[in-house]
Amino acid sequence: MPISSLHTQQSLLDRVCAGDRDAWQALVVIYEPLVRHWLRPAALQPADQDDLTQQILTVLVRKLAVFRHNGRAGAFRAWLRSVTLRETADFCRRRAAMPPVRDFENLDALPSPLDELARTWDAEYERHVLCGLLALVEPEFTPPAWQVFQRLALEGAVPRTVAEEMGMTVNAVTLTKSRVVRRLRQEARGLVD
Repeated sequence: MPISSLHTQQSLLDRVCAGDRDAWQALVVIYEPLVRHWLRPAALQPADQDDLTQQILTVLVRKLAVFRHNGRAGAFRAWLRSVTLRETADFCRRRAAMPPVRDFENLDALPSPLDELARTWDAEYERHVLCGLLALVEPEFTPPAWQVFQRLALEGAVPRTVAEEMGMTVNAVTLTKSRVVRRLRQEARGLVD
């Protein structure tokens, strides 16, 4: 089944745990760029960053079955972050020649949700997840429809202006944007925060 036909309301993570290869592909599209972004401060060589990213994704799929969402917003994000931090610390220990990036031993010292760093972390997470969702659904739409969506939803253009640019009615551009937004919401329903 192609990614575009993932319309189930079952959690993306549940589908990955059940062995759904398309769900795993969707998870990688969404979260691999985020993990890579989180690894930037470690200043790793590109090959080491690739290895570590694959290691984190391997641990993620292996331990996903034991992850239990506590109902709080950001629970999966915090869990993924702790997996990333632990694997990075282990990676640095294995590569003893590399100076430690940070003290990863005390995960309780991570910023509280009220800290500016935590807010920045959350904004980066949301930005990366949105980019992943956009990449998943874009192939389902024609280039003109996607252009209408980008102009209206991402660039904040006025519907009348976009309608004139595209040779469409205001109603048509508004409906096009609505179809893309609806599809994004369908795909996002399966995600766990």
